[in-house]
Amino acid sequence: MRLGFGLYRNMLNEDYYRFAKQCGATDIIVHLCDYGEKNEIDAKKVNQPVGDKDGWGVADHPDLWSLDELIKIRDELEAHDLSFHGVENFDPSQWHDILLDGPKRDEQLRQAQKQIEIFAAAGIKVFGYNFSIGGVAGRESLTTRGGAVAVGLDGISEAIEKPLPKGMVWNMVYDPDADGILETITSNQLWHRLEVFLKSVIPTAEKCGLILAAHPDDPPLPMVRQQPRLVYRHHLYQKLIDLVPSTSNQLELCVGTLSEMQDDDLYQSIEKYAVQNKVAYIHLRNVVGKVPHYTETFIDDGDIDVGRILRVLNDAGFDGVIIPDHAPQMTCQAPWHSGMAFAMGYLRSKIESVTGVKV
Repeated sequence: MRLGFGLYRNMLNEDYYRFAKQCGATDIIVHLCDYGEKNEIDAKKVNQPVGDKDGWGVADHPDLWSLDELIKIRDELEAHDLSFHGVENFDPSQWHDILLDGPKRDEQLRQAQKQIEIFAAAGIKVFGYNFSIGGVAGRESLTTRGGAVAVGLDGISEAIEKPLPKGMVWNMVYDPDADGILETITSNQLWHRLEVFLKSVIPTAEKCGLILAAHPDDPPLPMVRQQPRLVYRHHLYQKLIDLVPSTSNQLELCVGTLSEMQDDDLYQSIEKYAVQNKVAYIHLRNVVGKVPHYTETFIDDGDIDVGRILRVLNDAGFDGVIIPDHAPQMTCQAPWHSGMAFAMGYLRSKIESVTGVKV
């Protein structure tokens, strides 16, 4: 198992590369989509986007991420002894009609195929995605141990129930001039759209040797913003990987989100997917509670037995990348950095204890 680190777009600079390396990371997962304000210089707005009813901002990158851009990031990371392991998430403007079955669907599917080829050409091993219309919506700022700022869900709010306006998908605006409300679809319709997507891009991924990794729905509710969700219970991950069987159709296993679900078999579920060799990489955080009431916590202080998770993964032969996707912000002059450093140190110690190998 390798200890990784996730970087948002505005963190792609030497300071954050050095910080990740100092925390013990070997691999980096990059978010190329800009979730924050476009004029935001620091990382505060995009540390843990919560997703209110107005969304995260404007999705403004409909075109391909170029090979030159990706190689530049790869070279910068390698200069700090870090591997550019994966990219997480499309920009919603790149695939809104794939999600909505709109008039640009086939054009966007062809572009997605080309993007996968470019990722592979840059040496990227995995692409994480979340096939969701509503996206990450309805979470809010809460507190955990010692009053540390964290995120979670405190009941069913307006941000969960309010219908999506047209021109918004995945909790970002791709067409600010659109008018009206997006029509609610059925769960079967959404699963069919996923099948179309996977059948289009998986052959390209297989040819290129790249893995697509599906993130579960967060928050894991059956409906968010009057649109259905795909993976809001543990067993639905199996439905997804069975939909298009392939070594390139795998999971971005988010342990915190799985713990938030109304299921009691967290460790058995993780073992189930790990022994199938379907876990591409891991998001590992801790939480207290389940939908619709949960709070993300410090990595050592929640419902999840992190050591047991790592033992299950190790026994199943998982040797991939684990990143702490979120962490509470600590009370100091560097709240985000302190929270992430605490999580990285804890995970590094636990991984070494379980595997007997220095990471």
